[in-house]
This record gives sequence, C-alpha cells and structure tokens, in this order.
Amino acid sequence: MAAAEGPAVRHAQERSSSSLRVAVLAGGRSSEHDVSLASAASVRDALIEAGHEVVWIEIARDGTWRRDGSTLSLTPGEGLAGADVVFPALHGPFGEDGTVQGLLETVGVPYVGAGVTASAVCMDKVLFKDLMGTLDVPQVRYAGIRAETWHEDRESALAAAGALGLPVFVKPAHLGSSVGIVRVARAEELEAALAVAFEHDSLAIVEAAAAGIEVECGVLEEPSGALLASEPGEIVFAAEFYDYEAKYTPGGMELLVPARISATAREQLRELAARAFRAAGCEGLARVDFFVEGERVLVNELNTMPGFTPTSVYPKLLAATGVPYAELVDRLCRLALARHAAAGARRH
Repeated sequence: MAAAEGPAVRHAQERSSSSLRVAVLAGGRSSEHDVSLASAASVRDALIEAGHEVVWIEIARDGTWRRDGSTLSLTPGEGLAGADVVFPALHGPFGEDGTVQGLLETVGVPYVGAGVTASAVCMDKVLFKDLMGTLDVPQVRYAGIRAETWHEDRESALAAAGALGLPVFVKPAHLGSSVGIVRVARAEELEAALAVAFEHDSLAIVEAAAAGIEVECGVLEEPSGALLASEPGEIVFAAEFYDYEAKYTPGGMELLVPARISATAREQLRELAARAFRAAGCEGLARVDFFVEGERVLVNELNTMPGFTPTSVYPKLLAATGVPYAELVDRLCRLALARHAAAGARRH
C-alpha cells in the first residue's frame, strides 16, 4: 500500500503544473552565513524569473528560523510554510551537513539536494576522502588529525602531517568556502595552522599540495536518473591559493570554460565527477573539485550545495553546458518533488 500523501504533495497538486511555492532557506549558523544569504538571494530571484512563488525563510546565526520577521515554528509531518518544495541554500555545518535535511524529512516536505547520509559524508572532508580511497578514486594525499590526538600525542600528529611533505594545506574538515584554510610552506608553521583549523572544528585535514591546475565540474541529475556532468571549468586566480577572498570578491578569480586540459583529461574528469556523485549517494546536484596535471586527474572534494552567488562556479558551469540559471533552479525543485513522491510510495 502506498503511503498517504503529505501536505506538500497535496499543495503541489492543487497548483498549476507550471508554478510552485518554494521556501528558500537562507543564512544559517555556520561561518558561511553571509555566503548563504547571497546564494539564497540569487536563487530567489531566479525562481521568481521562472514563474514561482518564493517564501523567504532566514535562519539567524543563533539558529532561529524567521519568516517576515516572525519566529517560525515547525511541526513534524505538517510541511513548511505551505511550501511545495524547499530550496535549502545553506552552506557548511547546520545546513549542508544533513542536520537541516533530517529536519525537512521529519516535517515531510520535499527539498533540493542530497539527503541526510550523503550530506553528512560529503561535509566531512576526511570521511569523504576515506570513502573515495576504498573505491580507488585518485585523489590528493591527506591526513586527518583530531583535536584530541593533537593534544594527547602531538608527535604522531606532526609525523602524519610531515609525511605529506611541503607545502601542505590545513583546513577544518567540516567547513567550505575556504574558511579557516592555511597554506603551510615551512614545518614550523604547521602548529599555528592546526590551531586555526581547531578554532573552527574538532577535526582538521592536512592535504598535500598538488602541482596541477584547479578544475571544477558541476553535476546535475536528470529526471531519468542519468547524470549530466558539465563542461569542466578552470579556476584562475591571482592569490597564492584559492582562498575565501578569491572566491567571493568580484574579480578575485576567473573561470575559464572550457578548461585548458586535454580531451582525455576532460572525459576522465567528467567520468570521475559522476562516479564520486554516485558513490557518495548524492541527489540533485553537486560540484566536484579536481586538480589536473597533464593527463593526471585527482579528485579533491565534493560539495552537495555549491554556491549560487553571482560569482559562484556551479551555475556558470551549468549555463555553459546548456542549462541557464532560472531553468537550473526550476529543474532542481522538480527533481526534489519527484524524489519525494517516489520515497512516499515505498513502505518504511
């Protein structure tokens, strides 16, 4: 017997097939709060352009949810603000890590993007790399260091990091947007870099520097379940590395599409992007980041909710592959509705 239809499904059936009521989640508790606000504003504008009604829900830094300035209460099984579907334009912990996804599952509303498990796995850079390692996916060398290990056995932690050589990049394991990242060129700089990472997270990742160029690939799930891997884009920046300022300051980076890589590397990269997407259990969309050196292609990380700001790479890559911004957000919302309907037809 199929499960009973939830409120979101009923709302969608009552509306025109061409128009949806979409709740856009913005802000959040993480250090990527401001980036999320910018992403959400762009998503809102594109949804309106596509003919949809938007409900703006802003999550404050303290975790409070507000709509039109009033605190919003959620009830399990009763949906969210009468929305047909939710677009959680949230980045980092408490938004992209499975927590909000679990909440949306509980209230019973369709939502854009990866589910609970894939969101949690991909948010943890060490766990994601461990998973890719079991599948022999080529990637940069790395070491995960926990704060407890750092305090209790600093020598072994330094040895694990030192085995990667220099330079290395030290990052908080559960943040994106290059928040808290430090490039370490000398061994004596490592302790300070780890201290910065541990200010943000109890788990740090140390990555060996890659000699190749940075290339990114957007993945979009098709209604059939097939995956569209975008034309790869090369990241060109003037800074020493692709840091927060380079990502979000206008003119801080240049995206070259197509990337200046060989046809062989291009196809290998697009195949690896789809393979990583499937292996992590992603749904809807993702951006997969690579280093490419000649014919050598290395997976770096996967973002389940990439940026949607005016300078963000993911929507630019999809636009270059034939999916303009407004069509992209429309397709993502309809994919979310279809996924929710299919899940509701299963027995639990």
